[in-house]
Amino acid sequence: MNLTKIYQKSEQQEFLTVEEGVFLFKNAPTAELMYLGNELRKKNQKPENQNVVGWIIDRNVNITNSCVAQCQFCNFYRNPKSPEVYVTSIEQYREKIKVLRDFGGNQLLLQGGLHPKLGLEWYSELFSTLKNEFPDIKLHALGPAEIHHIARLAKTDYRTVLQKLNESGLDSLPGAGAEILDDRVRKIVSKGKCTAEQWLGVMREAHKLKLTTSATMMFGHIETIEERINHFVKLRTVQAEKPADSEGFTTFIPWPFQDYGTELNTQYGVKNTVGADEYLRMIALSRIMMPNIKNLQASWLTVGKTVGQLSLHAGANDFGSIMIEENVVSVAGADHTFDAAQIQAAIAEAGFKPIRRNQKYEYLA
Repeated sequence: MNLTKIYQKSEQQEFLTVEEGVFLFKNAPTAELMYLGNELRKKNQKPENQNVVGWIIDRNVNITNSCVAQCQFCNFYRNPKSPEVYVTSIEQYREKIKVLRDFGGNQLLLQGGLHPKLGLEWYSELFSTLKNEFPDIKLHALGPAEIHHIARLAKTDYRTVLQKLNESGLDSLPGAGAEILDDRVRKIVSKGKCTAEQWLGVMREAHKLKLTTSATMMFGHIETIEERINHFVKLRTVQAEKPADSEGFTTFIPWPFQDYGTELNTQYGVKNTVGADEYLRMIALSRIMMPNIKNLQASWLTVGKTVGQLSLHAGANDFGSIMIEENVVSVAGADHTFDAAQIQAAIAEAGFKPIRRNQKYEYLA
């Protein structure tokens, strides 16, 4: 293979093969990958937004820590029989929403474990209750693994679950639980969750319903480079299949595995070996391999301010949220924090104009 020819193909926003993506990862200089990722970022933005980086204020709320999936990278979950299991109450939601509003935000990221007894009617009632009391609050909630789990409990299909939840107040569907979209990997790190094809199937149905969605990838554990690149190919394929009047995946968010105290680390010795250089290469390759996904988010929470800033020169155009109350990757070693002023200052220091956005990537100022 020839790097120049692959670069030229990528510059035209053509889909690269898995083999071409792997070749780039193994052979292309980091500076050249970053340059190409940055040029493709510009092509995916309106001319007036090419120097803009988005950010958002939202709040993470974990619905429950009870989970039957028991993923080996997660320190947050508890066995459903554990005395430490909780389900967040409406009174607690009220308190958390008050704090969110004090910060100037209006979106809740609602996620949690795969609780064996919380089904479709329970989630529908929760969303309806929150929307009735707080109609301005946006619910960015659950994810494909939860939708699959709820569908199994209800003995119905994904579309029925998504429609019911959307009618009850679900505004958008996060791309959580993707990990690596390869069943070899998933059977080891998250065997209790849905398969790769089931994850993608939920997103196909969400796109048909015109729900705003995102996509993610957690890398740097037991996966191969080929499996990482094939993850990109699967996501861009689903994006290409979406109805013309649907946004599909509005953004892609990759982050390195956080290993501290996880079963993958303590029982099997799996460590996160992703350094700054490899992370920046993956950011660039995300942009290169998936030219049909407009937005790419830097994970400052897991890689820190400086690498996050460099990501904005490698293809990323978003700095995510100030992350009020993040409980999953933080307990596995991700300890970076920002408030609203700091996240804007970090973006400006990197040479970009920070603009607050909503979950649909509509700029608010």
